Amino acid sequence: MSAPGLDELVRDRRIIVCGGSGGVGKTTTAAVLAMRAAEAGRRAVVVTIDPAKRLADALGLDGLTDAPSQVDGTGSGELWAMMLDTKSTFDALVAKHAADDAQLQRILGNRFYKNISGALSGTQEYMAMEKLYELAEETDFDLIVVDTPPTRNALDFLDAPARLSRFLDHRLYRLLTAPNRGVFRAVNVATQTFVRTVARVVGADVIDDAVAFFQAFDGMEEGFKRRATRVQERLRDDDTAFVLVASPRRDTIAEATFFAEKLTEGGIPVRSLIVNRMHPRFDDGLAEATHQRADSLEGTDIGSLYRNLADFQLAASREEENLAGLADKVAPAPVVRVPFLRSDVHDLEGLRLIEAELF
Repeated sequence: MSAPGLDELVRDRRIIVCGGSGGVGKTTTAAVLAMRAAEAGRRAVVVTIDPAKRLADALGLDGLTDAPSQVDGTGSGELWAMMLDTKSTFDALVAKHAADDAQLQRILGNRFYKNISGALSGTQEYMAMEKLYELAEETDFDLIVVDTPPTRNALDFLDAPARLSRFLDHRLYRLLTAPNRGVFRAVNVATQTFVRTVARVVGADVIDDAVAFFQAFDGMEEGFKRRATRVQERLRDDDTAFVLVASPRRDTIAEATFFAEKLTEGGIPVRSLIVNRMHPRFDDGLAEATHQRADSLEGTDIGSLYRNLADFQLAASREEENLAGLADKVAPAPVVRVPFLRSDVHDLEGLRLIEAELF
């Protein structure tokens, strides 16, 4: 059975996740896929966790927030765009699972929580998954397109729900959340010595804040774990499609191959491979033959043109060689090649130039 094409993905799927290295055009690709869905009559939202303004610029907007903003001029459907705000998403998740307002206020007012809710490694990736799940479960968008961080961080993005579950099951977490006991009574002598050593380095107040946070969190872990499990199920659902975005450079192809292998190991197929900024082939001739033709016309204008053509042929040939191994990794997913454009994409018209190549 043949793999679905991009048109089928934007028409029929509920979630599309765009992954790949940094600087390969993921953000632009995500915006184009959502725009295509809107032009087909669907209500689509594109979400970026990249704090840079690339998505807003591509959509001709002044900026984005964690609330969806509608983009005008996108056909019979609707196109919305938003940028993840890690802290506000974490706050909303805590509010969802807190037993009462008193527990909520203890957590939101805790200094340790204020530090980790926006800056702790892995927090952004998990909150991105939480926002994806929230949009899928609690809104009426027909399609949600997610622009992920660069490849290896994107793997953190995929693993974040499982990491949270493992942490909540960890013995140290259980000790720290033991009710009505200070940390020095909750742990053994060896751990007490370790905690005292850490306290001398970072300050006893930091340790106290951390313990207070974990104790305030007590009782909420089951709700977080259940939601993390549902997020993982949603990622592996047939209604979710992963699109891998790359450029034809050797280093980005290596990153994309790594990502494809990890997805396969996790039982997640790549539904399409998009390769941006390909050199044009012009014809099927060999670069060597064209160089020989240029040599025979040395010193003439047409000789210079042949030499330029030979250089393009050589670059295109090398790109295809780089791409061959990756295409094998994602088979039978279709491979879509997007050539260099004459200018950068900064508005809807620029996005439509990409759209014409993708579809």
